Amino acid sequence: MRERTIASHFVRAALRGAERRGLDTTALLAELNLPPAVLNEPRARIAPEQFTALMQRVWDALEDEYMGFGRGRSKPGTFAMACYTLIHCPTLEKAWGRGMMFYGLFEEAPKLSLERDGDSVWLLVDDSRLNDPDHFLVESLLLIWHRLGSWLIGQRIRLLEAAFSYPEPAHSGEYDLLFPAPQRFAAGRTGLRFQTRYLDMPLLQDERTLKQFLKNSPADLLARPDGGDSLTSQIRRLLGRDCNQWPDLDHVASQLHTSPQTLRRHLREEGTSFQELKDHLRRDLAIYHLGRDGLSLQDIAEQLGFSEASAFHRAFKKWTGLTPGAYRAHQDI
Repeated sequence: MRERTIASHFVRAALRGAERRGLDTTALLAELNLPPAVLNEPRARIAPEQFTALMQRVWDALEDEYMGFGRGRSKPGTFAMACYTLIHCPTLEKAWGRGMMFYGLFEEAPKLSLERDGDSVWLLVDDSRLNDPDHFLVESLLLIWHRLGSWLIGQRIRLLEAAFSYPEPAHSGEYDLLFPAPQRFAAGRTGLRFQTRYLDMPLLQDERTLKQFLKNSPADLLARPDGGDSLTSQIRRLLGRDCNQWPDLDHVASQLHTSPQTLRRHLREEGTSFQELKDHLRRDLAIYHLGRDGLSLQDIAEQLGFSEASAFHRAFKKWTGLTPGAYRAHQDI
């Protein structure tokens, strides 16, 4: 679902380089009508389109596609030019190779590489040249190149594994949306592993489709959650958007061809529960609707399955640290 929201950690992490470059990030958030609480409330979240706008604004303000995290700047348009250099390649391997060669022309650019490992291959990023304490840029590069590759061949590249050279962070629960695969931390390398067969696939895009693709990329690639085939993503799809018609756990288990007991156990293993999944989906749908003018707070409460607006108020404050009215007020400025 496009309505999946972005945790405030990624907002703070994205702004770290801009702050180091002297950009007034509080003013920037106000300019984008984002609540100031995003910077100091760990539970706060924003809509994907707001995150896209934030990324684009930071790139424009710094004139740097590395957002202040690199040793040098990456001038606006560098990513687009890299895409134009690779769009006529016959296969994904050739395209990625040419893109990596293009970035290799810049001495201070982070190094990306492909490393074959039997029937699989690693897409690796060397972050030794970055000043990136929250690992925001290195993770962004992995997301961008993985999702660019998926777009080029017209299908999602299913990940086998995601590895990170640094210890597991406090917000690692968010990684299932970014890197839908088993994750290893303190792994000695940072990269994504997938089947080698994708490298031989032909490109299905051309300059015409690339022009449209670049209108919102790579910011849109960062803001687009991808739960892949994870259990939580499957359940969210089964629940849908009508909170008043949600199936119960027994029905969901039947749809997934498993027993309720087994489903509960698998959810516990993923660190969540059926009720928590429903709460998270309600939260994301609430943020989606609050960013639009069509519904009153009472209407939103009813759509989310709350019998009273006051119950919605309390739940939203618990989920995000903000009241629904305060959140919407910043959208209307």
